[in-house]
Amino acid sequence: MSNINSAQIGHYIRQKEGYKTFTPSDFPPKNGFIISPKLYKKHEEAIRLVGKLDGITRLLPDKNFFLLMFIKKDAAYSSQIEGTKATLQDAVAAPVTEEKSRFPSDVDDIAHYVDAVNYGIERVKTLPISLRLIREIHERLMTGARSTQHPYPGEFRHSQNWIGGKTPTDASFVPPAPADMKKSLYDLEKFIHTTDVYPSLVKAGLIHAQFETIHPFTDGNGRTGRMLIAMYIHHAKLLEIPVLYLSSYFKRYQKLYYQKLQDYHDENSQVVAWLEFFLEGVAEIANSSIETCTKITALRDSDFTKMQKLGKKSAESTLEIIRKLFGQPIIGVAEIMQWTGFSPQGAYNVIKRLEDLEIIEPLGDAAYGQKYIYADYYEIFDDVFRETRAKKKTS
Repeated sequence: MSNINSAQIGHYIRQKEGYKTFTPSDFPPKNGFIISPKLYKKHEEAIRLVGKLDGITRLLPDKNFFLLMFIKKDAAYSSQIEGTKATLQDAVAAPVTEEKSRFPSDVDDIAHYVDAVNYGIERVKTLPISLRLIREIHERLMTGARSTQHPYPGEFRHSQNWIGGKTPTDASFVPPAPADMKKSLYDLEKFIHTTDVYPSLVKAGLIHAQFETIHPFTDGNGRTGRMLIAMYIHHAKLLEIPVLYLSSYFKRYQKLYYQKLQDYHDENSQVVAWLEFFLEGVAEIANSSIETCTKITALRDSDFTKMQKLGKKSAESTLEIIRKLFGQPIIGVAEIMQWTGFSPQGAYNVIKRLEDLEIIEPLGDAAYGQKYIYADYYEIFDDVFRETRAKKKTS
């Protein structure tokens, strides 16, 4: 095996048009990688936290409702990395508002991402991670979505693409030419399914970096590649419930994220530096997700205790609404009507009951079409909202 630090991921090939494309070598290198003790140590810490997260999520009630918020959060940050201005709050509120014009047009980017992740989670139950699955996820992500060029949903590119610059000649990175890309994709698919000695999370990091190096679509590569991380971790049976999403970490360190990937796909590949950054991210997000799950459980128990103040019939219907709020924490009267079948007045009565119990509160001060937010729950996922809310309470 080769020292992972000296492994050559690929080399530049001059094309007849005059520019050079980065063409991956056999992947993984024929002699394999030797993982250093330092990298193993980082992996051990990351895998320990992922294991702890798995244990906690297995005990969570109403898993599917909670999972929706983890996915929406990842969708918001992953889309923001690509330039989307819409926030998590925009994304959560948009499906329930009747005033679509109030939201950035690119909130739709997040909706497409959520749809693609949900599709992937279900599809992987019957189809293993493969080039076919990747194409299907990309199709869900890009069909009808905004794009900077024709995205060809679900199709690997037939033309040259590049990152940065106006043309391939002044680009910061030029992925492999279409003919070379095909072999690299087959190598990646084989690597995903090969039983080998690589630690699982190291393998997840290599898969993401290699996918971004190949850049097989004309648009949507970053978002598809970030989805692939969660899919692989789930595929490797490290998490029963796919709640580990790294986009918030990549967004927080966006310049470093891009730099580490740029250094990875270079003739002097900095593979270890990328993997260290990746494993640190897994550990950070796993730890954050553990805290999130702990807070969710405590809040759920606290709010369910409040139901004891209500009569049996009211408690049962209110309890069911709170469960739905875990997946959709921003609502209006229409949502209560839809969930319960109540009349408008009946829905208003439910909202008043939830307000009196201090479970929901008005979101903004709309003159009509007032929306309400399950604020104590929502702020667990949104740092900006939590900080803004805390300032209001102290002012």
